[in-house]
Amino acid sequence: MQALAPGSIIGILGGGQLGRMLALAAARLGFKCHIYNDAAGPACEVAAAATLGRFDDVEKLKTFAGAVDVVTYEFENVPVAAAATVERITPVRPGLKALQVSQDRLEEKRFVSGLGLPVAPFASIESAQDFATALRAVPLPAILKTRRMGYDGKGQARVATAPELPTAHAEIGGVPATLEAIVDFGCEVSVLLVRGSDGETRFYDIPVNRHDGGILDTSRVPCDLCERHQARAKAIAHTLAAALHYVGVLAVEMFHTGDAAEPLIVNEFAPRVHNSGHWTIDACAVSQFENHIRAIAGWPLGTTERHSDARMQNLIGADVGDWRRLAGEPGACLHLYGKAEARPGRKMGHVTWLKPRTGGP
Repeated sequence: MQALAPGSIIGILGGGQLGRMLALAAARLGFKCHIYNDAAGPACEVAAAATLGRFDDVEKLKTFAGAVDVVTYEFENVPVAAAATVERITPVRPGLKALQVSQDRLEEKRFVSGLGLPVAPFASIESAQDFATALRAVPLPAILKTRRMGYDGKGQARVATAPELPTAHAEIGGVPATLEAIVDFGCEVSVLLVRGSDGETRFYDIPVNRHDGGILDTSRVPCDLCERHQARAKAIAHTLAAALHYVGVLAVEMFHTGDAAEPLIVNEFAPRVHNSGHWTIDACAVSQFENHIRAIAGWPLGTTERHSDARMQNLIGADVGDWRRLAGEPGACLHLYGKAEARPGRKMGHVTWLKPRTGGP
């Protein structure tokens, strides 16, 4: 594909903090960004242009697509129909396949397992008629998850015993769901890769993640996985990216079990830049955001090497009130997203602590 020249316009579907950081990275390379979203958001504040419209407004989407040179998306719940409307006019990268698969948890599990990659036992639940079959297929305890629109721990309920399943299903609204076995793991890691249109693939160092209440709390590098297990994690992510004909940054979250036969279990993937890679802004010469822009614009991929050890912590809700202290703390790199209201569970920013690099691959 022909590389976009500086000054070209990159369209972004979605207006949240990921779009904001993508727009900032694009500006560094001389690009302009045009945001399309259903409401004003953090990305609109730093972009060259913004269109506010519903994702089912075909005419507005067409006008937006005609005004940009390539389009990407900053969250995986962009309606596929909206992205398809845009793609008929201008390229969309990553493509629609990654978007479609990642939006439906059952389809995602089937896709990943169909590639021969390890996932936890799972079963589909459409209604109460599926309870018995699901319980035979999935050992308890398990997690019941909505097939669509679940993130940051939302749309989930724990099922410890068979009689709890009907109640759990009611708690998540009785919608189509997957029942997934709980994995006994030592830690959760994520593989962050960037893939160009020619198939060239580069990996960032693997962070280990810690969650609090279903929301990512911290990510740190280097992780403690041995080289063999890190190589296996990267191979899994590479297989998935190739199968999706992916272009851009892909994040694959995995449970590390340490099992000799299969040390890693795929939890889910995100077809976008990812929260667990925010540390790359400060600890790498080329961040995940810049590399995503490079990939979708047809530029050479940048280095993924880190120059520092790092620990990234999300600022959730009222945590952002500590901005003054964090801004003055040595080694702390503060990023605030410009959101006006600090609600519980809302990501308001993040801070990355850097130290001289001591190890890791």
